[in-house]
Amino acid sequence: MSKVITDKEKIAELLDRGVEKIYPTRKMLEDKLMKGERIRLYCGFDPSAASLHIGNAILINKLAQFQKMGHEVIFLIGDFTGMIGDPTDKAATRKKLTREEVLQNCQSYQKQASAFLDFEGENAAQVKYNSEWMDKLTFRDLIEVSSHFTVQQMIQRDMFQKRLEDEKPIHLHEFLYPLAQGYDSVAMDVDLEIGGNDQMFNMMAGRDLMKSMGKKEKCVITLKLLADDKGKKMGKSEGNAVFLDTDANNVYGIIMSWPDGIVPVAFELCTNIDIKEVDKIANEMKDAEVNPRDYKMKLAHELTRIIHGSEAADQAQEHFIRTVQKKEIPTEITNYELRITNWKLVDLLFEVKLVSTKSDGRRMIEQGAVKVDGEVVKEIDKEIVISSEGILLQKGKRGFVKVIKK
Repeated sequence: MSKVITDKEKIAELLDRGVEKIYPTRKMLEDKLMKGERIRLYCGFDPSAASLHIGNAILINKLAQFQKMGHEVIFLIGDFTGMIGDPTDKAATRKKLTREEVLQNCQSYQKQASAFLDFEGENAAQVKYNSEWMDKLTFRDLIEVSSHFTVQQMIQRDMFQKRLEDEKPIHLHEFLYPLAQGYDSVAMDVDLEIGGNDQMFNMMAGRDLMKSMGKKEKCVITLKLLADDKGKKMGKSEGNAVFLDTDANNVYGIIMSWPDGIVPVAFELCTNIDIKEVDKIANEMKDAEVNPRDYKMKLAHELTRIIHGSEAADQAQEHFIRTVQKKEIPTEITNYELRITNWKLVDLLFEVKLVSTKSDGRRMIEQGAVKVDGEVVKEIDKEIVISSEGILLQKGKRGFVKVIKK
């Protein structure tokens, strides 16, 4: 068992950096840490997609900071809750997923999280699946768990109120989602849960259950969202989400497309660069004579390094400078010879390894990040015919492959 660090300054940074709120109080959690108590904490990730993204990485990074302080960390994969679907902020009922779909989605989650968390060694992070205890609950158990909540608690949620106004259905299983997530805390007997501020209701449900069923106080930490100085969030709808299964060139390039105002908060939330250096960057970026691009390149390199390693980050930076800043098409383009000449675009991108997964390919196409012979194509199932002269595929501003008929 690793030694718990009780250094006052390090604990202060742990509880301040990227943190929005701490429940019930910051002092209560700080006192626990200062006494040298080894706390058990977790964050849950529902496998609703085939890859984690940078928003997930912020939470994983905070888990890693607690791990480095000697605490017991659980990386929870919600293979059971993922089948229900979190109704938070949803205007309509989410599509339920099968067990096979969620298990397929989370196959590489641990590998992706290992860029931040250590799953080996003296204080290795634990990987748990909540189906381990959820599958064992009986209907009698469900009645007992649900008796700790009221309909009024659930119906007051903003998205449910909006659905009532719009006369849209609210399904009973959506009420059960917070109960299921809350029961995770009881089953693992945790001291702390970490999540985004959009998860506060679900995490507080777990806190209520721990008090009534586990007879102990569970603390909750909500983290800031990755947003620029105008409140604009990074995400799929904006076309600038960074998925952790994306190649290094694409990670670097997407970060370079972020607005300047997000750079300081991204350094704070997504990296472990000294907080004094982060404050310095934030102040210097206010200087009209400073070019924000230089700090954005530093951020892009650092995040690419964390996800893919130093060598890949160096190469991605060189590639960006050559193909974007100097607006050059690479002199060395990978050639692929294929016998089959008719392809759906998403299948072709995957076949020639421009994308690591077909889901990544679909995202790129939908975001307008794919060109065929210089023309943007947004149809996922667009039929591509490889002529005798070949075609030039481009993903983003940096990924080029020449496909030739064999």
